[in-house]
Amino acid sequence: MASTARAQGDQPEEDAAAGSGRRWLVLIYRVPTEPTRLRAAVWRRIKGLGAIYLQNSVAALPRTVASERAMRVLRKEIIDMDGTAHLLATDVLAGEADVVAAFNKARNDEYEEIVDRCQDFLAQVDKEYVAEHFTYAELEENDEDLTKLKNWFEKVRTRDVLSASGRAETVAALERCEQVLEDYAARVYLEEGETS
Repeated sequence: MASTARAQGDQPEEDAAAGSGRRWLVLIYRVPTEPTRLRAAVWRRIKGLGAIYLQNSVAALPRTVASERAMRVLRKEIIDMDGTAHLLATDVLAGEADVVAAFNKARNDEYEEIVDRCQDFLAQVDKEYVAEHFTYAELEENDEDLTKLKNWFEKVRTRDVLSASGRAETVAALERCEQVLEDYAARVYLEEGETS
């Protein structure tokens, strides 16, 4: 009878459950209510990993070797703070598009924040031109600011395992910042009399 059902196009549960083939990690946890800093620390770590909340105290993350390692460490930390935590590897049987959309929205929100900071960076360099501050100290400060933006982008890009749509705009914004900083550096060298 089972072989007849398969012959008619029915799939075994294992095949139907595979969906897109994407596996997820789901952390279900409980942290003591006091001190509140413990809850905040766990929340920050979950956000730092790029996980999304499916509901209170239930976070999901696409499964990779690195994400599994990080979630296992976090689970251990929660247990060490007298909490409870269960880490599951699973498929999404229904509603996967919603989970993927929530994950990509979280990445796009991060990308958008970087783009906003890029605008702040460009405005700061523009102020240097207006105030005619063409010194090595200002150049170094702006270079450090751009390095921070690039490092932030790398953290988000690493978490962006599902290729959120906001990545391209962020790359373009950072390239614009890089070009503006190069132009500013050339002006600093000119003002300092170091042109070749």
